Amino acid sequence: MGHKIIVGFDPQPGLIETIRSALPGEDLEIITATDDEALAQALPGADILLGLRLNPDLVPLASSLRWIQTISAGVEKLVSPALINSDIVITNASGAHAPQISEHILAMLLAFARNLPTAYRAQFDADWDYDTIARGSFELEGKTIGVIGLGDLGDAVAVKARAFGLDILAVRNRPTAKPAYVDEIFLPAQLPELLSRSDFVVDTLPLTPNTRHMIGAPEFAAMRDSAYFFNAGRGGTVDQEALISALQSGAIAGAGLDVTDPEPLPPESPLWKMPNVIITPHTSGYSPRVRERFTRIFLDNLARFHAGEPLANVVNAAAGY
Repeated sequence: MGHKIIVGFDPQPGLIETIRSALPGEDLEIITATDDEALAQALPGADILLGLRLNPDLVPLASSLRWIQTISAGVEKLVSPALINSDIVITNASGAHAPQISEHILAMLLAFARNLPTAYRAQFDADWDYDTIARGSFELEGKTIGVIGLGDLGDAVAVKARAFGLDILAVRNRPTAKPAYVDEIFLPAQLPELLSRSDFVVDTLPLTPNTRHMIGAPEFAAMRDSAYFFNAGRGGTVDQEALISALQSGAIAGAGLDVTDPEPLPPESPLWKMPNVIITPHTSGYSPRVRERFTRIFLDNLARFHAGEPLANVVNAAAGY
């Protein structure tokens, strides 16, 4: 049984050959289509799309399409009413990004703990400001981190944070068994309690209709004024104006942001020049090994798809994750 596979991005060297070698002897037609015009030409007869986006206007051309494998964990750029109402199965790349994003979050957390932003700025002035830098430092051990969203990324953050001696609280959508490395599990309705008890709050939420601006003024008000907020999920899950106000008023101590709303963050945003904010340009998901992990996820699913078996990492398109 052959397959027509569309690769909706510029593939890394060797990817197409690797896909062919995964199903030796099968008739595989593999087409690279990186824009809507090329996709429109390639979609008829295609049963697999490997990519990140599909313009809703092109869905009527995808009558043969049975499976979309995204290259990201989030699917908000892909999901549309047209896809929700179709029979196309969507799978994501959950697990490909958790190692490096969790390290990124911990790097930001450690930077605040050891007052590295202040030290880095002083370095450019050749300023041996021992007192200021030392007084702004603290230890992680014995403090509490609250993880909002205990999926693959939240799990990875919790495991690594435990190694630093932090107590772990986490919010999860459904009441399930508590992992050994988490101290307490909360349901979404209990979020205020988690916020009030956490020294560090980590947002790993996907962007869905239910999570847009889920973290806003009431949530920042519930946090300790000594707490730090970190977001490596999606910028749209946070009311950014409320975050700015909380930082300016001292309602929270600082923030580490790899995602913002919008992206790129406009140059006039006050977040850029706040000394208690670390900003990175949505780079936490990058790693030299991410393509290797993504390819492994896709090839595993390709074998399942070819054999007619259930796919892994299936997304609930209506829910958005």
